[in-house]
Amino acid sequence: MSEVKYTIGMDFGSDSVRALIVNTITGEEMATAVHYYARWKSGEYCEPSKNKFRQHPLDYIEGIENTIKAVVSQVSDDVVKNIVGIGVDTTGSTPVAVDKSGTPLALLNGFEENPNAMFVLWKDHTGIKEADEINDLCAKWDIDYSQFEGGIYSSEWFWSKILHVSRADKAVLNAAYSWVEHCDWVPFLLTGGNDVTQMKRSRCAAGHKALWHESFGGLPPNDFFVALDPVLDGLTDRLFKETYTSDVSVGTLSDEWAKRLGLSTSVEVAVGAFDCHMGAVGVNIEPYYLTKVMGTSTCDILVTPLQEEEHLVKGICGQVDGSVIPNMLGLEAGQSAFGDIYAWYERLISWPIIELIGNSSLISEDIKAKLVEESIANILPKLSEAASKEPIGASGELALDWMNGRRTPDANQNLKGVISGINLGSTSPKVFRALVEASCFGAKKIADRFISEGIPVKGVIALGGIAKKSSFVMQVMADVLNSPIKVAQSEQACALGASVFGAVAAGVYQDTESAMNAMASPFEKVYEPIIENVEAYKEVYKNYSELCVAMENHIMQ
Repeated sequence: MSEVKYTIGMDFGSDSVRALIVNTITGEEMATAVHYYARWKSGEYCEPSKNKFRQHPLDYIEGIENTIKAVVSQVSDDVVKNIVGIGVDTTGSTPVAVDKSGTPLALLNGFEENPNAMFVLWKDHTGIKEADEINDLCAKWDIDYSQFEGGIYSSEWFWSKILHVSRADKAVLNAAYSWVEHCDWVPFLLTGGNDVTQMKRSRCAAGHKALWHESFGGLPPNDFFVALDPVLDGLTDRLFKETYTSDVSVGTLSDEWAKRLGLSTSVEVAVGAFDCHMGAVGVNIEPYYLTKVMGTSTCDILVTPLQEEEHLVKGICGQVDGSVIPNMLGLEAGQSAFGDIYAWYERLISWPIIELIGNSSLISEDIKAKLVEESIANILPKLSEAASKEPIGASGELALDWMNGRRTPDANQNLKGVISGINLGSTSPKVFRALVEASCFGAKKIADRFISEGIPVKGVIALGGIAKKSSFVMQVMADVLNSPIKVAQSEQACALGASVFGAVAAGVYQDTESAMNAMASPFEKVYEPIIENVEAYKEVYKNYSELCVAMENHIMQ
């Protein structure tokens, strides 16, 4: 009997990277480790008030080394010697300017502290103006190059960010040979890549965020980008034409990285993709099941069989052949803020705690720190408990979930969050309930768009921290969507999905479906909708929809 093979899945999130070793036969998660980005944690290179969020490549490099060495140290030598593949997922679109060798500019002399030379994180919205210009040009051009990306290009995506940085920073513009996505750079780094023209680019990233489509022959032509702004002249020649699905191997670990990680140079590294797409693979997504990755934002993934004539769905984050499962159409949507809304509210109401306890002269520093930490840790659980006892719609408090703009349906990053219906009887739990309801109503807008465009939603699957930890949020979601929601057992579903692709790239399985069936996470819980709640939410959702229209009209005037 042949020895059991193992793969590693790496999941690069907004705050941290985690690694997972998985048994390719049973899907058993053998070891896991997490690394929090040091520079990001201290707030370096970011200006939240300007929606500017940048991450230094050193945070990622340190995360790769620390997490993989940590998981390798947790398992036996027999397991380590039978690790055959690595899969990688990241947030996106998170591009960076690179030189011809594929090295991010922030790793070169003179650019080490320049935020424009770093990775532009998915939630960076500094390119709103540029996104508007791209949309205007797509509407006027002979071919609408945004048609396979929902018909509306977003400031969260590849070209908006490249154009904004290129205009804002001449030094970066002049030094940048090309631009690469985070999910493309990590496999390139691990395999010792030194020529960016040889980098295998992700079909997922290119199709959903970079205007790439086979029917266009790849990216839009150079004259399109010159018409957008001459600073982009010639860049497409230094980018890519071909893209690859994540069942393909980029190559094997380089000598340097094999030594740094304690692994063999025979380990295959799969083509990268975005976290939510691999998360859907990690829970064995089925056609027409909406898979919701619920974290700081949400990403909603749905797959359908390929049709002879592709039906375009308006206002989503794109539809791409092979972006989730090879030879199936992957459709993406999502909310620009979800858990971020709850975290913002926690920060808002914890300010007095931090100030009053932190400045007290009656308490020792150690006790201060402990009191503050314990108090803040209990805010959201206590709020959820109290808010769950409030009636649906509370006392008329009503919110919009646009604190970070709107991703889908119909991307618009100019929009702002709203809390309305406040009165002298409004309490923290009532307002929190309104925020939770708003985030679930935003999810319903996405499901409604798929359905209205002829894409059925047969069921809902949830994964991520909120799905695992907040029964209050999940029950509201089930009631609002009027659908059972299956919650994945794995706490690392995205990394698990990445490990699935590591197994296919390494040849353990011939196709992604076979690997998913063996390795994907089971479900640990199902939230069933409560009928009387479903009916009550219909009225509040109607009010939410009316407020959406009124506020969008007001903001866009």
